[in-house]
Amino acid sequence: MIVYPAIDLHRGRCVRLVQGSLDAETVVSEDPTATARMWAEMGAEWLHVVNLDGAFGDESGATGNIEALRDILKVVEIPVQLGGGLRVLDDIESSLAMGVSRVIVGTAALKSPDMVQEAVARYGPERIALAIDVRDGQVATHGWQQLSSVIAVELALQMKELGIRRVIYTDISRDGTLRGINAGACAQLAADSGLAVIASGGVASLEDVRRAKAVESAGVEGVIIGKALYAGQIDLRQALAVAGSPQIGKGCTC
Repeated sequence: MIVYPAIDLHRGRCVRLVQGSLDAETVVSEDPTATARMWAEMGAEWLHVVNLDGAFGDESGATGNIEALRDILKVVEIPVQLGGGLRVLDDIESSLAMGVSRVIVGTAALKSPDMVQEAVARYGPERIALAIDVRDGQVATHGWQQLSSVIAVELALQMKELGIRRVIYTDISRDGTLRGINAGACAQLAADSGLAVIASGGVASLEDVRRAKAVESAGVEGVIIGKALYAGQIDLRQALAVAGSPQIGKGCTC
């Protein structure tokens, strides 16, 4: 199972939010490049980067985040998956051309399914993933600011028909709260949809990594860890060991 350290970018800084609210922002690093280098040096196999300004529709902030992303890509060799505001094909194309290994579409899956289908056809299912962010049982869009009437498995099955093979599933009510991961919901989505699932939201301890690992056979292939790493509640090397994929010392060009 793959452990993804999360780097959430807001106006060029690395931050953590609670349930996706900018009103509950904590700046964890003024230097996202140094943060990415640190996770790579500790053995991370992938990085999970989110352009929060892109997700919230703030173009000026998003530009600063793209520059931070370019710097990250220069100093790490490990693959990076990127989410946040990728709603047109040009954004996906430019992100992949920049060196991002996988892009994550969320709002576009509901608003522009034809575009998602075209992206998968053009770049392949390994480079396009689906974000399913759920609040109160409903899929949220536009940086979690709007709720749709769609439920998670419906969207997953629709996108599967278009070629999607992988889902990042986030329980918004748990994100940034350190309340523990909803491993059961992730496993259920994997079983019901037949898609690979990366679990996100609420990871608080190594026990949460173990819970995710325990449902790997159900189709949960990874776990994203954010706040618990920055708060010192999880040591990345230990998380990698629990996940069964320690790669300490690899992935940094510095």
